[in-house]
Amino acid sequence: MTAATGPSESAADAAPAGVEPRRLQASDIAAALRLSQEAGWNQVAADWQIFLDLGEAFGLVAVPEGRLVATAAILPHGDRFAWISMVLVAGDCRRRGFARWLLRHCVTQLLDRRLVPILDATPAGRAVYLGLGFRDCWSMRRLVLPRPIPSGEPEGAGGPAVRPLRSGDWPALLACDRAAFGSDRAALLRRLADRLPEAALVAERSGRVAGFLLGRDGRVMTQLGPLMAENEGTAQALLRHAFRALSPPLVIDLADRHAGLGRWLVERGFREERALTRMVHGRSTGFDDPARLFAAAGPELG
Repeated sequence: MTAATGPSESAADAAPAGVEPRRLQASDIAAALRLSQEAGWNQVAADWQIFLDLGEAFGLVAVPEGRLVATAAILPHGDRFAWISMVLVAGDCRRRGFARWLLRHCVTQLLDRRLVPILDATPAGRAVYLGLGFRDCWSMRRLVLPRPIPSGEPEGAGGPAVRPLRSGDWPALLACDRAAFGSDRAALLRRLADRLPEAALVAERSGRVAGFLLGRDGRVMTQLGPLMAENEGTAQALLRHAFRALSPPLVIDLADRHAGLGRWLVERGFREERALTRMVHGRSTGFDDPARLFAAAGPELG
């Protein structure tokens, strides 16, 4: 991504007036973080660093002052698909086509690499993404726990053994994630485990990994996910242990298809904050296993 448009570019490819595009670097994290904070999002600097290290982040810089006014990021997961996220525009620069231009750029980048673009959309963003070739795949909802769950939560009868993640668990955990998520994202998962060890949990049944939970710290609340499990009882067992170790506010992006677990969370004080739709470019089917993927790592990570 060059700092300025070239003479051979079409009008459709040229950046909007008044801004120059460029790839973001570590020195841009503070400015990017200000944009996500302005939007009320939960990211911290370590989240932006993920995109710089494992993917790419792009920005539009106002001319001539050099202020970062818009961002977007891509995060490849293996060799089949990649996430698009962190589409942000400064409040005083909206409705100038910045977000749409960055989205188109990200889609083009991924298609050129033969990667299928995927994103998680809010209701407001969904209409824009439909116009760019994305289709609905499945829905989820963000649930937030604002206060502690009362103590004395009973263990589920006959449930799996839940314990902290150990270094020797990684091969089985990554195999579980590949089967449920649809691709290899080992580097990302290892980062999440380091970010929030208290939420790095494994459910074990008959000597095998039956599910796992990871999480990460956030600016205003702790994110739980990804959550992969062989069934709802295993997912509940993992979350029970996390609730004992972590202080609210907590947030989880739960797939609507697991309605039973959603009701269980609401009964414990979680409240719905917003709906999200997983969308895939050019197709309405994803790569994941719906039965085992209970909660996402977050809209920005997949």
